[in-house]
Amino acid sequence: MTPARERLADRRLGSRVRERLAPRDPLHPVAWARAELRGWARRHRWFLVVFGLGTLLRVVTTLGYRPALWFPDSYTYVVTAMRPRPDLVRPAGYSMFLRLLEAFHSFALVVTVQHVLGLLVGVMLYVTVLRRGGPPWAGALACVPVLLDAYQIELEHLLVSDTLFTFLVVGAVCLAMRRPLTPRSAAALGLVLAAATLTRTVGLPLIAVFALLLLAYGVRGASPDARPGRAVARLTVPFLVAALLPVAGYAGWFYATYQRVGLVGSNGVFLYARTMAFADCSVMKPPPDLAVLCDSRPPTSRPASQEYIWNAESPLVRLPGITFTKETDTLAGRFASLAIRSQPLDYLRGMLTELGRSFTLGRPVYPDPETYGYYEFPETVPPPPGRHPALVGKEFAQRYERGPVTVDVVEPFAGVMRAYQDVARLPGTALLVILLVPPAAWAVRARWRPGAARTRRPPAHRLRSNGTHSNWADSNWADSNWADSNWGVAYVTAWALLLVPPATAQFDYRYALPAVPLACLAAALSVRASRPDMTG
Repeated sequence: MTPARERLADRRLGSRVRERLAPRDPLHPVAWARAELRGWARRHRWFLVVFGLGTLLRVVTTLGYRPALWFPDSYTYVVTAMRPRPDLVRPAGYSMFLRLLEAFHSFALVVTVQHVLGLLVGVMLYVTVLRRGGPPWAGALACVPVLLDAYQIELEHLLVSDTLFTFLVVGAVCLAMRRPLTPRSAAALGLVLAAATLTRTVGLPLIAVFALLLLAYGVRGASPDARPGRAVARLTVPFLVAALLPVAGYAGWFYATYQRVGLVGSNGVFLYARTMAFADCSVMKPPPDLAVLCDSRPPTSRPASQEYIWNAESPLVRLPGITFTKETDTLAGRFASLAIRSQPLDYLRGMLTELGRSFTLGRPVYPDPETYGYYEFPETVPPPPGRHPALVGKEFAQRYERGPVTVDVVEPFAGVMRAYQDVARLPGTALLVILLVPPAAWAVRARWRPGAARTRRPPAHRLRSNGTHSNWADSNWADSNWADSNWGVAYVTAWALLLVPPATAQFDYRYALPAVPLACLAAALSVRASRPDMTG
């Protein structure tokens, strides 16, 4: 290339590119802070207050309970982290999270990172509300439950997978709301959901949910002259590839370890426990090999579902071998399938009963006092683990920590959090009200603006001034059409998280908590979208 052509090419780079290549002024953040910080803080003052209080509460929790709080599942996670191999009951995603932090030998650091993830969930909610056109007060209000609920904070201080799972699912929802969606962002969305699935298997149905949402988005937003198949494949193919490849890789690892297909080896056992809330063998008439799993007691006299997995008196646990062998899990799955086919209405009734526990005004003890107590800030040092897997896990935990793992309850910080937990929680009834806000707001929008309840697609013959068809990515129709259903992604995901546990296992208070930030996000976006237009 001649020198003249080099100069011409350099001019064609344009000032914008040269500015991007030029070194940044190191004093620019300082200048921005002097000029803009006060106005920025004023605009976001309500969120900053909520965020500051949430940070303070987490600092008090960290000072009051050192290094972390333990749940029976915690020990299994630590064992898998220290001896990497798939677990029969839980996927290994959270264990790999522990493994990443193992070099620091500090469970206090683990729960500190989990508290940071909880704070980042609030940040993601607030930023998403603002990006979708909502006012700052609505974004701040959506963050209150996740940042200030005492049970959310206590869950972050437990060594369990729920905080990481919540962070990943909320991140996926917020990523799905960025516009326009591109193949690259769809692939990133798939990777995040794959990580969520490998953290908790309840994430697996979410892959199907998001695939359908991307399918609808691609079809509705396609330009008139685009092929339908290409419009669909543009987003769904990279999403499914990115989501399913890691899951398939983990399934291959699981198969190589146990010669079993799946992510875990306990699906049949948990579904069996779920059906024991209603299963009546006089109605089912099971064959002899399944009859050994029957319980002669009437359903009203039976214990909570989880007792059929862990209690030594359970018909399943009394079978030879461990509970989660391939043969036992298959037998339990066959029994559960027969129970559901024989008593479908009883199964549906039981599922709705378990779902209803998410919406109670109080917080009744369930499923048993021991499990319920793990979700309360303790007044005294919790007792040592009693189950054999937990005893083994305690040895691995001491290796992880390189020291004792006894919980220290430090006053007055612990007392502050116990008192706070008595008054600061989101009642289940309030969660139900939040979930009712989006459909109610949609009805208000339809009432005030009947013609705008459904934004029609522009006709195919509408052209730009240069004679080309409008593209869905930058058309007013795509933006306004999706704005009417701003809250749909978060809303559907929240309900999926609430429905899957009662359908496949049982209700647990910690299973409901990941749905709360998504319900709040959906409510904030729906209220914004439902404001009637009084100008015309």
